[in-house]
Amino acid sequence: MPIAPSPSRVVLVAVLVVLLGSCAGPGNAPAAAPSLAPPASPAASAAASTVPPVAPSTPARPGTFPIPAGATIVVDPGHNGRNGPGSGIDRPVPDGRGGTKPCNTTGASSAEGYPEHAFTWAVSQDLAQRLRARGYRVVLARDSDDGVGPCVDVRGEAGARAHAAAVISVHADGGPTSGHGFHVLYSSPPLNPAQRGPARALADAAVTAMRGAGFTPATYIGRGGLDARGDIAGLNLASVPSVLVECANLRNPADAALARSPQGQQRLAEALAAAVG
Repeated sequence: MPIAPSPSRVVLVAVLVVLLGSCAGPGNAPAAAPSLAPPASPAASAAASTVPPVAPSTPARPGTFPIPAGATIVVDPGHNGRNGPGSGIDRPVPDGRGGTKPCNTTGASSAEGYPEHAFTWAVSQDLAQRLRARGYRVVLARDSDDGVGPCVDVRGEAGARAHAAAVISVHADGGPTSGHGFHVLYSSPPLNPAQRGPARALADAAVTAMRGAGFTPATYIGRGGLDARGDIAGLNLASVPSVLVECANLRNPADAALARSPQGQQRLAEALAAAVG
């Protein structure tokens, strides 16, 4: 039969339990199981404690090319009022693809003689005012409609000189009289990172804005309002996102009437301004 423990042995066991429990206190806790992850370095720990939280950015309006307020946008009114014979605009300049182009041209005109340079100046002035009202810094590629040039290579470099986020070049076409509508040109094949993706995104945004304002994509050139081009020196030489918008066909009577009317010019300027956000 089992032997009952004596009272003295029970007391001794109790004392040992108490002593062992005190040895396993906070200062003598058992070691934790080793972690498989390497310990963080002191530098990494310090950096983690000083990294500020990332502030959420304001999302761009859907369908627009995102440009934050305060950024610079170059608005390029095509041609100029004194481009013509004897002005030197026929001299060759680099085209951005190893060839040359004339410095500039006189531009298109309607059957009644309304000139492209006057149209582009009017729309660009309105466009610049709208963009400035939204907080953008706007640089015009020419400062009047009574001069010559600048040449297309100089216009192509205007965005980089101004440290611009984008360039919008305003034009009107001289296509077949039966054709009407707008088209947006961008450089293709691309020659630099700005042309590789951002320029196409800006072109898409311009098409979306023009269509949203009720304007019809060109029926005689391009596809769905887009026109990928390799022969436009100002686009080839651009190192920031750049597009050239042929807003209307001045050889088409209905387009010409729209282009020369103040209401039409305001609608076009409003549409182009809506392309960026």
